[in-house]
Amino acid sequence: MSKEETLVSLYAASKKIYPRSVEGVFAYWRWVFVAITQVIFYGLPWMEWGTRQAVLFDLASRRFYIFGLVLYPQDFIYLTGLLVVSALSLFLFTAVAGRLWCGYACPQTVYSEIFLWIERKVEGDRSARIRLDDANFSLEKLVKKWYKHFLWISLSIWTGFTFVGYFTPIRVLGMEFFHTTMGGWELFWVFFYGFATYGNAGFMREQVCKYMCPYARFQSAMFDHDTLIVTYDEKRGEPRGGRSHHADPAAAHLGACIDCTLCVQVCPTGIDIRKGLQYECIGCGACADVCDNVMDKMGYAKGLVRYTTQNAMKNNWSTREIWQRVMRPRVQIYTMVLLAIVLGLLVSLGLRTPFKVDVVRDRSTLSRITEEGTLENVYRLQIMNASEQEQTYQLKVQGLPNIKIETQTDVVVAPAQSRWVVVRADIPYGSSPAGSHPIQFEIQAANTRDYLVEKSVFIVPR
Repeated sequence: MSKEETLVSLYAASKKIYPRSVEGVFAYWRWVFVAITQVIFYGLPWMEWGTRQAVLFDLASRRFYIFGLVLYPQDFIYLTGLLVVSALSLFLFTAVAGRLWCGYACPQTVYSEIFLWIERKVEGDRSARIRLDDANFSLEKLVKKWYKHFLWISLSIWTGFTFVGYFTPIRVLGMEFFHTTMGGWELFWVFFYGFATYGNAGFMREQVCKYMCPYARFQSAMFDHDTLIVTYDEKRGEPRGGRSHHADPAAAHLGACIDCTLCVQVCPTGIDIRKGLQYECIGCGACADVCDNVMDKMGYAKGLVRYTTQNAMKNNWSTREIWQRVMRPRVQIYTMVLLAIVLGLLVSLGLRTPFKVDVVRDRSTLSRITEEGTLENVYRLQIMNASEQEQTYQLKVQGLPNIKIETQTDVVVAPAQSRWVVVRADIPYGSSPAGSHPIQFEIQAANTRDYLVEKSVFIVPR
């Protein structure tokens, strides 16, 4: 007797999602954040600060310009602080109102929204796009698809170009681009970032949010029953069902939900919010907007789908009671820690000395006795001017009796530049015992109170 064979597929192809356009409060704010983020991203590289680009991360020179700040690799602590602030902000916003970052400011969401807007302008709204994809090949289909992808690719390349413009002066980069003299690495990153934008926002869209983004997987660790999330009011909405515009839902034993499925059609990840909280939900509020529009047309109260908490839904809390629980101890702790770190960073930047010094004892030159009968050690000092003006720095050395600098003690460094100088420190021969002795170099900017003290050692041979 032969056994029946069953073919089991380990991969289920996902259906393409065609999000419907929607208008409402959350859609308005989503586009506000799209505008803000893109004005900042595309506009910052073109802003000037004095004679240079206002925001420039010059990796080749290892200098980072942020308006009036000039940072060096030694200022890495500020990047660490910025990352800590970003992480704590994410924890705070998530604890208060769920995936606000994902729904309104995440680059994946922002560019998917822009690409969808282009798609709607070229191919039409949801039903028109579905018909076009299902239609046989035609000249109209070819032209619309070609034109859409042309706009997508153009925007993607411009995005990649802007991204590289944060690391190479964008005006120089533009001239190199048009004269086809752009460097290999710059060209690579322009097209790599452009390709990533084109692929993620044009094709992968919700797949990135559902399968590639790790945030969707650990968001539940930051949620609790007092977190504001997009929620369907099951008590009010069920049992759902269609009815005429003038029908009395109570007489028909129906809830407020008319089962129009528009909340599913507008969802960028294709989920049904009526099934409860799901990890695919990015908290964009599109379903709340479209549901409010439907409730208006039916003459029902808004808020069948709304931002609220699970406890508020269960206990029928008022808005005041909801916000009293939203500002719970967990949120207050996040807020206080975040404010303390931000304040610490701002104070540190305000008190930051506008220059850096590295002292390296020249190991290639041994301690030696000079013609004047002194014992000499040679050092190399790197002085980094983090200000926008030329500075003169005065050098001193202390730590041993009668130690002094025999080379030039005034060093001029150009604005936002660094300079290596060779320094010879001498002591009277025999004034100190053999061994390694700690010394300090004092470097002070002329006509200011800014100074640094850097440690080193003076070697006295046996």
